[in-house]
Amino acid sequence: MSNSTEKTRRLVGLSIFTALVIVLQLVATFVKIGTFPVTLTLVPIVVGAALYGPKAGAWLGFVFGVVVLIACITNADATGGLLWNLNPFMTALLCIVKGAAAGWVAALVYKALEKKAPTAGVVCAAVVSPIVNTGIFCAGLFAFFTDTFNEWMMGWVSSTGNEANPLLYIILVLVGVNFLIEMGINLVLSPIIERIIRLRKKGAV
Repeated sequence: MSNSTEKTRRLVGLSIFTALVIVLQLVATFVKIGTFPVTLTLVPIVVGAALYGPKAGAWLGFVFGVVVLIACITNADATGGLLWNLNPFMTALLCIVKGAAAGWVAALVYKALEKKAPTAGVVCAAVVSPIVNTGIFCAGLFAFFTDTFNEWMMGWVSSTGNEANPLLYIILVLVGVNFLIEMGINLVLSPIIERIIRLRKKGAV
């Protein structure tokens, strides 16, 4: 296969994954469990990152972050809209960085394991992507929206009677079911992700 043909296939493939990220995240904006949306968007990000490398992973994550940011600005995501009204710059930075980092790190993890243990590479990339995405969001919320974080936590304390423990609040409320669902989806789809990667590398797709 000529170099120009491969570049064309890469461009087309990346365009398809970009479109998938946009569509899936737009749908996810309206699918919520608790405070935050549940997203399937990390699946095409992981696949694209594994197929096309760290730059592509970061690009797909960036697109994911932009769509999330638009939902915040338009108040389609009410919680994100609240953060945008409080601090537009940090909200934008947080959305973009967490998405781009999730795709970039997923690609690095897959590439590190690709030759010796490709299956493990896919699984680890699928696991690390939601961890990075959620971890950066929680860290950013705690660091840059401290008053809002404390207000939410105290509201939770008042309604549940639990102690005011930031780590407990992050695990049970901010991360909670959403993170587990996203992680579970990525793990369940890992065999399919691996098959897509193998077919692509063989030139079958």
